[in-house]
Amino acid sequence: MFIGLCGTICAGKHTVAKFLVETYGFQILRLAAPTAISTIKEDVNSTNGAVVTSLSENENLTFSTTEELLEYVTARWQQKFVTTDVLNEEMLEVLLKRPFFILVSVDAPVVVRWKRYIEKCKTYNPPLTTPTLEIFVEKADKHMFDPRTGLIPLFVRATLHLLNSSTSLETFYENLKSIDLVDETRLRPTWDAYFMQLANLAAQRSNCMKRRVGCVLVREKRVISTGYNGTPRGLTNCNDGGCARCNSASAGGSGLSTCLCLHAEENALLEAGRERIGKGSILYCDT
Repeated sequence: MFIGLCGTICAGKHTVAKFLVETYGFQILRLAAPTAISTIKEDVNSTNGAVVTSLSENENLTFSTTEELLEYVTARWQQKFVTTDVLNEEMLEVLLKRPFFILVSVDAPVVVRWKRYIEKCKTYNPPLTTPTLEIFVEKADKHMFDPRTGLIPLFVRATLHLLNSSTSLETFYENLKSIDLVDETRLRPTWDAYFMQLANLAAQRSNCMKRRVGCVLVREKRVISTGYNGTPRGLTNCNDGGCARCNSASAGGSGLSTCLCLHAEENALLEAGRERIGKGSILYCDT
């Protein structure tokens, strides 16, 4: 498993990396400067001044390019790796080619992050000038929303989103343990999760004005047919006015005898037919 971490300023992505190293034996991978230039190299995990820093450089493996890093991991894909140097979509596209990679975002309330940043400034010798909340917000917004270097495109594409609003390292670690970051079904869903995702996708094709429903019929882990709710074939789609009942804002449960729309399950069964369904088939439906 290879976990990539991206995060807002002082959200705690390096703390998450440290947790993975200490708890599950992950190894940290780095990209050499200037590619790996980061706004924050240390994370403050609490408002009481406790500072959690990234591991020392001699405990990390550093690569000059994303491709070199990925080549190294690919040859050792059954081991556990983590990096905090996922910095842009171009890099993410390279990493997402591998089925063992997952992107995780880390965030925290802005005031919490500001207080952590203030504590971080105090750790320097000499201490750095602590910013006002307004200055910190401007800095944080640039970090996230800058058109060229902002991280918001990465956050949108993350598989898992972590909220680190904890005021103690112990509490945050307990929260991380509870969500089981190393659960490999996040990389490859179970059969049930896979077919339910297909049912959810089928629902997007629904033309019923009342609700979206999708269905998938499966036998021996093979898709037999899919279906979604809406007016029967040959009639005007419900969302084009084909069903008077659905287009008249009727109350739920009323006037059902006048509704022309077919259920997603009906459409999937009709599409498959008795012979194709056979014994042992499973129907997945998202309602």
